[in-house]
This record gives sequence, structure tokens and C-alpha cells, in this order.
Amino acid sequence: MPLKFLLLLNFALSAYLTGLIWTVQLVHYPGFAYVAPEKFGAFHQHHTRTMSWVVLAPMVLELVLAVWLVWQGRSALGAAAWVSLALVLIIWSATFFISVPFHNRLAADGYHYITIDGLVRTNWLRTMAWTLRSGLLGWLLWKIL
Repeated sequence: MPLKFLLLLNFALSAYLTGLIWTVQLVHYPGFAYVAPEKFGAFHQHHTRTMSWVVLAPMVLELVLAVWLVWQGRSALGAAAWVSLALVLIIWSATFFISVPFHNRLAADGYHYITIDGLVRTNWLRTMAWTLRSGLLGWLLWKIL
């Protein structure tokens, strides 16, 4: 696969996930606080089930493409390809070691404002990492084209 096309795929997927995470950060997660406590369990179960379809496959594909970009672009892109991969690894770590435990608490305990607030606050790490990755990939794409 040509490096330009691989870079474009990485950028497109990162841009999609960046848009999604900003929507989650500014609209969706803060909206958890407005769900009636007696309806929160069903709401959160629906969120978890449906959001998995929107996020999981793109995240897996992003990881694969980021590794591929390092492998294929290591000489042409240098450290930038490694930084891009590092940002993906930060996102995955934050997802599974921070966000998932917050969701597990909400699933087990139901509505809890402090847990919701913690989820919103810690999600900034993923939001910033995806934003930086999209910016970096956009810059690389602009530079190569």
C-alpha cells in the first residue's frame, strides 16, 4: 500500500474518532448527569451496547493502521509515526484502565454524580490524545502531499 494512502487512512480514521470523542466529551458524557436515577441503569446499558458498535471496530482498525504506519513509514516519517502510535497506545490505556472502570462502576451502582463527573474529567486525556493525533497526521499528510 502506498505510504500516502496509508497516511490518509490513518488520518481519516483518527479524524472520525476525534469528532466522536469531542461529541462524547462535550455532549454525551455530561448528559449522563441529566438522566433520572431510576432510568439510569437502562440508559447506561443502552449506551454501552450501542456505543461499542460505534467505537470498538474503529479503535481496533486505528491500532492496526498505526502499527502499519510505523512499519511502512518509519524511514519517511521518522519519529512522527512513533508519536502517532504512542498516542494510540495512550488512548487504549486510558480507555481500558480509566474509562472502562468508571463505566463498570456506573453499571454496578447506577446513577452516581461523582462517578459521572470522574468519567467526564478523565475523558479529557482521550480527547486531547485523539485531537493531537489528528493534528499530527493532518500535518504529515499536508507535508507529503
